[in-house]
Amino acid sequence: MAAFFDLDKTIIASSSALAFSKPLLRQGLISRRAALKSAYAQLVFSLSGADEERTERMRAEISALCTGWDVAQVRAIVNETLHDIVDPLVYAEAADLIASHKERGHDVIVLSAAGEEVVSPIAAMLGATRSVATRMEVVDGRYSGQVDFYCYGEQKAVAAKQLAADHGYDLVESFAYTDSSTDVPMLEVVGHPFTVNPDRALRRIASERGWPVLTFSNPISLRSRISSPSTTAVAVGVGIGAMAAAGVTWYGLTRRKRTST
Repeated sequence: MAAFFDLDKTIIASSSALAFSKPLLRQGLISRRAALKSAYAQLVFSLSGADEERTERMRAEISALCTGWDVAQVRAIVNETLHDIVDPLVYAEAADLIASHKERGHDVIVLSAAGEEVVSPIAAMLGATRSVATRMEVVDGRYSGQVDFYCYGEQKAVAAKQLAADHGYDLVESFAYTDSSTDVPMLEVVGHPFTVNPDRALRRIASERGWPVLTFSNPISLRSRISSPSTTAVAVGVGIGAMAAAGVTWYGLTRRKRTST
């Protein structure tokens, strides 16, 4: 059994790719103008939601921006700054939900349109079983600007089906979580679809189809939770995990009831 998670605005309260604009600026890979443009794009992204047109435009801009970058340098920058940049952005509710799935023996998979050089280390930090992300073509150790695989929209559903075939997941018994209406194909391939802070279009679809809506609103440092867990923090974490599990149980019972009728 598997639990498939979108990354941006589902697990973390931001865009993972754009979150690294500052260290890329410091290392000279992007200009100050490009960094400011990225910050503006992130603002628009957070305020208006990642519909297909905006996401595609951002993908094209990021692809053009990174053409010629040294892949080893990018990986080094991400690894060196990962915890400082991403750690404070992780939703506590998402971290607890991931932990709940792992405790029940489910594989946790992160599916993201961001580049694999960013997504893979973030997934590892979160304790995910594996991840699938956008892959850029690399020629002589540098990005060519071409995309080998764009992990977006219908392709997330394709990736989920392939993972199920490769690892024996029962998709009917599996789970999926996302904030974006562009991920409806991924939600449709599992038996337990959940929406997280859904954009307007996905909220409407969730209402029409009876999909549960979860609200994640508490980004918190994973390191602070691990290094000095207070009694209150532990209680809150257990409570959130219990609520998530209850939501899953409720949805399963409701779904079976609807099916039987």
